[in-house]
Amino acid sequence: MDKKVLVAGCGISGIGAASMLLEAGEAVILYDGNDTLDRESILGKFSCGKKPELFLGELTDSLAAEISECVISPGIPTDVPFAKKLKDLGIPVISEIEAAWKYERGTVVGITGTNGKTTTTSLTGAILRAAFGGEKTFVVGNIGTAYTGKALLTAPDTFTVAEISSFQLETAVRFRPHVSAILNITPDHLNRHKTMENYIAAKESITANQTEDDFCVLNYDDPVLRTFGEKSCPAKVVWFSGGSELEEGFFLRGSELIARRDGKEFCLGQTGEFHLVGRCNYENILAAAAIASCLGIGYELIADTAKEFRAVEHRIEYTATKRGVKYYNDSKGTNPDAAIQGIRAMTVPTCLIGGGYDKGSEYDSWIEEFGSTVKYLVLIGATAGAIADCCERHGFTAYEFADSLEEAVDKCAAKALPGEAVLLSPACASWGMFQNYEERGRLFKELVHRLPD
Repeated sequence: MDKKVLVAGCGISGIGAASMLLEAGEAVILYDGNDTLDRESILGKFSCGKKPELFLGELTDSLAAEISECVISPGIPTDVPFAKKLKDLGIPVISEIEAAWKYERGTVVGITGTNGKTTTTSLTGAILRAAFGGEKTFVVGNIGTAYTGKALLTAPDTFTVAEISSFQLETAVRFRPHVSAILNITPDHLNRHKTMENYIAAKESITANQTEDDFCVLNYDDPVLRTFGEKSCPAKVVWFSGGSELEEGFFLRGSELIARRDGKEFCLGQTGEFHLVGRCNYENILAAAAIASCLGIGYELIADTAKEFRAVEHRIEYTATKRGVKYYNDSKGTNPDAAIQGIRAMTVPTCLIGGGYDKGSEYDSWIEEFGSTVKYLVLIGATAGAIADCCERHGFTAYEFADSLEEAVDKCAAKALPGEAVLLSPACASWGMFQNYEERGRLFKELVHRLPD
């Protein structure tokens, strides 16, 4: 009996992986442990003539006997019972990234890190499109387009830019980008990875199959990554920094973004020339510039593209001005460190909306960043009480609770004065109240646009 590939998860990643495998001629079983899902709706997502077998509910021994390997969606922990059962039977459990890599024929850029992945990936994709053409550039991964949806379209002259999460890297085996980038590492997803050491190892594993013929772009200011780059990274390291002038690399000097390679220096532009704002975004520009330079793209094209690039949706995204108050959507600030960057980008007194799903984060450093910028905080979601307790410990008492995002927006609108700002930057995931941070961000923008002018 010919073995079949089990694809676990019926979301974007799972549907993408199953579609690719079917098109490649594989026999596919699409699996989800939730037996209450609508079978017709799931199978209706396959637009091609081929459809997978669909199995919902507990993974049986007879089904396991049919499987050669399992492609697991990143949202499914690798220690759930069905995954452990497969591993015990010696059946490989791989990520969607790994599945797509088997069919990749072009040059791959892999970008990971705790924060800044989406902006850096999008900007890198824009630079590569400008250099090589849109038809030869694919931007995929955790950014919303499944890598498996594009892998069969790749060719020796194409470029794939992939945003890759720690969840996807957990089950990547042979994946080898020509250029990798680790933007930063701060505590996140510890409810999944259990320890910081596991989380760091997952991020650094993006370089596991690289050699001296490949490149790795690293953040010089991150102590974990500096040690890794100096001692352990198998690829050629290219540094970027928002806080240090580098002998070689890409760095911020005053208001200038500088590229310094082989003893020559080039100014990519002044901070005021870019639509992206805040030091975190200048670091993202430097990282994207470093990645593009590893592919032989000239500095002038890099600079021109970066200056035209606008903020990614939900990442310190200007939404509207209402009664003299500017509103910013930073729903992608799903952990304290990301939310700190949102606060740092604000230059006026700000009313902040925070709280959400509990990922096991600590909020001290986030609250310490409030300083004179955050004048008022509205808390929502499961973490509201814990954040309030942390606020009290730090002497910040200008907070209130809200039962919904709509109530939070209304409270901030009532507090903010002309010339000030309102920022949604929750420092928490959206689950429990929303399906994802995109849904949270879209509702915030809708609520803001409803406010009177």
